[in-house]
Amino acid sequence: MAEFSLLSIYVAVSMSAVVIALYYWFGKHSLRAIPTVGGSSLPFLSYTGSLKYVDNARALLQEGYDKYKGKVFKIPMPDRWLVVVTGTRLVDELQKLPDDYASFSIGVGELINTRYIFGDSFNKDPYHIAIIQKQLTRNISNMFEALHDETCSAVEDTIPNNTHGKRKSTIHWVAVPALATMENLIARISSRVFVGPQYCRNRDYLHLAVNFARDVSKARRFVGMFPPFLKRYAAKFVTDINPFVRRGIKLLGPAIMDRCNNVALYGSDYTDKPVDVLQWVVEAAVARGQGPEEIMEMMLLMNFASIFTTSTSLTHALLHLAAEPAYVQMLREEVEQIVEAEGWSKGSMNKMRKLDSFLRESQRYNGTNLVSITRMILKDFKFSDGTFLPAGTLAVAPVASTHRDAENYEDSANFDPLRFVKLRNEDGNGGVKYQFVATSVEYLSFGHGKHACPGRFFASSELKGIVAHLVLNYDMKLEREGVRPRNWDNAFVVVPSPLAKILFRKRSNT
Repeated sequence: MAEFSLLSIYVAVSMSAVVIALYYWFGKHSLRAIPTVGGSSLPFLSYTGSLKYVDNARALLQEGYDKYKGKVFKIPMPDRWLVVVTGTRLVDELQKLPDDYASFSIGVGELINTRYIFGDSFNKDPYHIAIIQKQLTRNISNMFEALHDETCSAVEDTIPNNTHGKRKSTIHWVAVPALATMENLIARISSRVFVGPQYCRNRDYLHLAVNFARDVSKARRFVGMFPPFLKRYAAKFVTDINPFVRRGIKLLGPAIMDRCNNVALYGSDYTDKPVDVLQWVVEAAVARGQGPEEIMEMMLLMNFASIFTTSTSLTHALLHLAAEPAYVQMLREEVEQIVEAEGWSKGSMNKMRKLDSFLRESQRYNGTNLVSITRMILKDFKFSDGTFLPAGTLAVAPVASTHRDAENYEDSANFDPLRFVKLRNEDGNGGVKYQFVATSVEYLSFGHGKHACPGRFFASSELKGIVAHLVLNYDMKLEREGVRPRNWDNAFVVVPSPLAKILFRKRSNT
């Protein structure tokens, strides 16, 4: 039966590829005029190149960037062409397209297949974006004390005790799986702000949040191998969010119902109203006539986005620190000086320029995705250079190639933790454009323009607080000292090696 199912899937995908190839070649969505990288532009043959995209997207994107920099090219994915826009002028034109010409939410939903896993409602009414942009971002300063408190507690609980008895001289190194450990750490710290202190240390809830994020990550890669009209079925074949929703309601149900009832009775302003993401989601959901199931779905979606991207970014950064102890000492000195003078706050984090530069450089050098500025073209559009994109085109900008371009960054192939400190010092306008959260057509880790990542301000504060705490309280190193494990690419997703381990040793004077 299993063999029959797999054979059926293979046949369906093969037949679908033929149909799609003909459609994109002869139909109104034709992209024949745009040069192809990684395969033939002819029907049928082009889809053999899609296998290269899955296994070696970075090389294809770089090949296209080197050949067509400042122009547009396309590469074949298993289900469609992906149009890649390069150069500062054209990338700027892409990100400035009005929403009735190009959709960010539909584009992302198609590229990472979340619309097929979560359903169309998240594309049609992505109200969580407004919650992140407004309520969450505005409350970061007020929430930082809770974030720091949870960071201290979570690190102690997540990194195993490395002492024997009470003698400090017996402190030793403890190895932990880097990415898995940081996923658990981020899940807990983020949950302090997402669902409050009552649930952020609940093992069942944290297990649910982390496993949901991992399940969706696996599912979206599998679903990406299918044409659009089969993706929803493929999603159901590999994952089902309903059991996660039901388990989440068992855990959060009483709190959700209590909050829904209070909002229905008193509106959005009542005594002892919680200040967390769950509360803001409840208020938005009640206004839309939604219930506990939709609220839990939204919380899981937001947890997925937070855990995946932030834990990946944190692991990238810590692997650099573990590979170069000098970086740890450099950041430690800055953290000690500022915390001693000003304590732990969002304001004190903002003054840590070396830490800010280090995190921005880690994102430039590694990143979490190979593409950004994702848009689904809704109306026929022509760039200033005459390149025509018909409605239905999925367009992106290449992140890694842009970040490794020597015209954008001097000595771009090498990691320089102080790169952006130097640029800020040289900049006559205060260096704001080189801060970690700043975006530009040369720095695309968070996207750019009005659809830049809305959660980057929260993620920045969270990452800075965690890294600052770790360098102040721990030494770090790798199993093979000085040898940072290579990142893994899966299609356009970049992750630190899941096999990498970091060794921690608590400092004896902390």
